[in-house]
Amino acid sequence: MNADKLRSNLRAWREERSGERIPVRARLRALEEEVQELRQLNRRIAELTDVVAELLIPIQDRDEAKVAEVLERYRSGI
Repeated sequence: MNADKLRSNLRAWREERSGERIPVRARLRALEEEVQELRQLNRRIAELTDVVAELLIPIQDRDEAKVAEVLERYRSGI
């Protein structure tokens, strides 16, 4: 989450806590930003899970070349 989004969400939270009404559109925008961030995090988790799964079999088989290849592919994708 970038700094602007964080400030916006913090401002909305403070307004909500103080009892002020938050416009529906502003709340919706904040929720949409949070959902997008969660989607990105979920995608990243899925990518990491794939890497772990790809590493488990070569490690079990002691295939160092395959392990190095998978790690290199992962590192180049970061």
